[in-house]
Amino acid sequence: MKMTFSLRIVSALLLSACAFAAPLDTAQIETASGLKGTLNEAEGVFKVTAPRNDVKVSVDGWQMPPFMGLTSWAAFTEGKKAPAMVMGDLVLMQDEVNPVMSAALAAGLDVTALHNHFFYDEPKVYFMHIGGEGEAGKLAAGVKAALDAQKAVRAASPEPAKTFGKPLVAPGSIAVAPLETALGGKGLAKDGMAKFVFGRSAKMPCGCTVGKEMGVNTWAAFAGTDEDALVDGDFCVLPGELQGVLKSLRKSGVNVVAIHHHMAMEEPRYIFLHYWGRGPAVTLAQALKAALTTLEAK
Repeated sequence: MKMTFSLRIVSALLLSACAFAAPLDTAQIETASGLKGTLNEAEGVFKVTAPRNDVKVSVDGWQMPPFMGLTSWAAFTEGKKAPAMVMGDLVLMQDEVNPVMSAALAAGLDVTALHNHFFYDEPKVYFMHIGGEGEAGKLAAGVKAALDAQKAVRAASPEPAKTFGKPLVAPGSIAVAPLETALGGKGLAKDGMAKFVFGRSAKMPCGCTVGKEMGVNTWAAFAGTDEDALVDGDFCVLPGELQGVLKSLRKSGVNVVAIHHHMAMEEPRYIFLHYWGRGPAVTLAQALKAALTTLEAK
């Protein structure tokens, strides 16, 4: 009886371990993503691609073909904790980045990096790296949602935008006290601007502990007027905090403009995301506080 019971447990564990070992349904991925793909049997990876043929991009004065690095892609493989996982890289113009990010996050994908790959590119091109785990069809549908958001921007305006909107009218003056209340911290005032810095700490391989003054910090700088301000800054987040901060900022309408690392081999590992927002100063501060609260809840 005991042996039979043990065998049942072992069998159940084996079935559980093999539950996600089914091969990828490549036809489903193509249908859900709306893209054609190729299978690398040796690696067990199915990749779909979308060349950016809709916008002519020049790098260092040379019109670059999509083959040279201007192709969005998403690669799928069998998962371990879920049926499938996806990783990819989306080629985006500046005005496409935040609509696409919102669409990807809403579809359940993770956004893991945002940066440039070139210098002297015209128009400016950014690359958004994505990832996720789950049902292959759902992941592929998330990729389609992100690319559909990109296409919607270009359908509305074939030429990539060169600004977020109207320029900030200077000079201005920001009242610091209301921002201190909204953010729950002490601000620094200079020439009508205001800045806030919230420190974290990390240990470097040399054994040194680095903190706020060494750049391990979240900061926000405000300019303009109380009614019409801009804010820019940087969030310092742990990897597990990144998606929550991105979702919070995008929900508040704050633009994310870069996601990358500032250090190597620090402990714990930190990711830095840069942002840019426009609106009433206190409203912007409240948006940042909401994102900061996702860190405090960890």
